[in-house]
Amino acid sequence: MKTTMCAVLGLAILATACAPKRIDEEPLRVMENGDRVPSNEGPVRAAAHAYEIDQQAAAEARGATLADALASCTPAICEAVTRGEVMLGMNRAQVLAATGTTEASWQIRESGNAMVFVPVRLDDPPSDAVADLALVQLRDGRVSTYSYREAQGVRVVAEPADATTEGRADALAEMLIREGDDYAARGDLDAALDRYDRASVLRPSDPMLDYRIATVLDKALRPVEALIRYQLFLHRLDLERIQAVGEAYANIAAAQIHARERIIVLERNR
Repeated sequence: MKTTMCAVLGLAILATACAPKRIDEEPLRVMENGDRVPSNEGPVRAAAHAYEIDQQAAAEARGATLADALASCTPAICEAVTRGEVMLGMNRAQVLAATGTTEASWQIRESGNAMVFVPVRLDDPPSDAVADLALVQLRDGRVSTYSYREAQGVRVVAEPADATTEGRADALAEMLIREGDDYAARGDLDAALDRYDRASVLRPSDPMLDYRIATVLDKALRPVEALIRYQLFLHRLDLERIQAVGEAYANIAAAQIHARERIIVLERNR
């Protein structure tokens, strides 16, 4: 008898466990002909209105900043503000006006007589007519240095010459050379040669760049091209200037010796 009752009780428990659970849910409302979906036009209009207000406030702030920037600027700085380009010697308002930004676009740090502007967003940084800005530093209320974020790295403008076309070309060449040196050290000769060739367009009379190209061509087993580049390197050297300066040109002197040795070897193997 006990066995029968236990079996019945077990079956009851099992049936209860296997029975589907019932969840009280509100029945879905089936839409009928003539029914309309609730409109979201109100929230959309409210968001658009808030955006317009924010944009108008930002425009008014930029306008006030521009007026302040042009109120007491030198002719050169006024021209830079008008064309939208940061320039050494600008004040805080002129930097904002030249970049068409407000302080909300920057993280601004102050320490004594120094002030540093850093973009709030690296994926959408402030820019001027030249490029995206990486950093602007002011000393005693005036821009002392500023940096652009470019494909080959960060280019710093610390002197008026750095902002000229020639200065920009020289800075870009320097970045390409450093990048080429890094590739050459890692053994990626094709990438190194690519960077050196691009730098040579910007610095057509740099003998050490000719030497770098020659050594890469030499390692890449391209002897004819390497020989020409070694010879071009030696041709461009100002030997009297090297001898007069002495130690300052020790690296060039060592390169000169190496180039002459490689020329002898390469000419023998022709």
